[in-house]
Amino acid sequence: MTTIDIIKRAKKLSPKLLMASSKDKNKALNIMADMLIESTNDILEANKIDLKNAEGRISTVMLDRLMLNEQRISEMAKGMRDVAILNDPVGSKLKTIKRDDGLLIEKVSVPMGVVAIIYESRPNVTSDAAALCLKSGNACILRTGKDAFNSANAITKAMQKGLQKAGLDEGLVQLIQDTSHKSAQELMTAVGYVDLLIPRGGAGLIKACVDNATVNCIQTGTGICHVYVDKYADIQKALNIVENAKTSRPSVCNAEEVCIVHSDISSKFINELKKRLVDKRIENGEIPVEFRTDKRAHDIIPSSVLAGENDFDTEFLDYILSIKIVDSIDEALEHISAHSTSHSDAIVTEDKNTADIFTMSVDSAAVYVNASTRFTDGGEFGLGCEMGISTQKLHARGPMGLEELNTYKYVIHGNGNTR
Repeated sequence: MTTIDIIKRAKKLSPKLLMASSKDKNKALNIMADMLIESTNDILEANKIDLKNAEGRISTVMLDRLMLNEQRISEMAKGMRDVAILNDPVGSKLKTIKRDDGLLIEKVSVPMGVVAIIYESRPNVTSDAAALCLKSGNACILRTGKDAFNSANAITKAMQKGLQKAGLDEGLVQLIQDTSHKSAQELMTAVGYVDLLIPRGGAGLIKACVDNATVNCIQTGTGICHVYVDKYADIQKALNIVENAKTSRPSVCNAEEVCIVHSDISSKFINELKKRLVDKRIENGEIPVEFRTDKRAHDIIPSSVLAGENDFDTEFLDYILSIKIVDSIDEALEHISAHSTSHSDAIVTEDKNTADIFTMSVDSAAVYVNASTRFTDGGEFGLGCEMGISTQKLHARGPMGLEELNTYKYVIHGNGNTR
């Protein structure tokens, strides 16, 4: 099918989901999860093709993001089952107003209709997006990049088998077969067919969608995430948080890219951080973190790379960490305001007043006190999974789950009322 055929099919089928009960949708999600597990071998074979095609063209951490194994497929299936047990937002009464003349006005949660998501080399997004769209009553159009196409196609086929077994139309979840720029452009301009477009990927993809889309588009986040280690920080706690935020999975948008350190503890902390993220990782045969430091931090670790003009404005998605030293909480806040992408930023401090100043002042979708930025995730926030992390302020902000995939309408009940 062509991209236009897929778009039109989704629009035609989306009203059918409005009539599906929560029980119907939950049954479908669980069967779809079963089909993912049953199709594990097919999905892994397809993933091998993607990995082979991508080898030598993308970095090691990006290959890891593309790679699937039995555990990851099992986690994808679990994510679908987790969505099945969440409350269904469709039809929820958000507000009720009863007028003196007997008119009853209800604000009711309803699906968007057709939701399209353009994403890059993360196969798990395929099942996450499908699950959230189905449960929230939306037809789903998936468009992945060429690096993950074979994996996404195998995953989609498995889910479509599940939809058929559950008695629903397989066209409620579709994957665009064309990975060229043309198909992306067709989705961006499908006015009257696509009700919401969500780009999930790097800065280039997000900018292309925001700049060119004529359909409604959510700006999801490039993650230049900061951890500010305050002068009142517990050093060991800070080391653990920074290590986790940077190295647990550096290729994702909630990974730390910049560490800001108060000058009062900078020498001790940065030297300890080097031992943890460089020396110890080399000893253990792991990839060491490359530090890109401002002048003051470079004086503490002369072996580090002196930060260039763009190093505090880059989402590395790699084992690279920029480090800046500041003399006050105000200076840290000023730096974050100038360089943050409004995704996730954290402070490590034992001083409540400083923590309160930070949480009130930092204008990001997720603001942490004494915790890793890696928790900005739909699953971790109890949403089952997510469509992406919205860094805008209208309609949705932060991890986008079921509620963010619904809009609302007013339903008014009268008894011959006239105005």
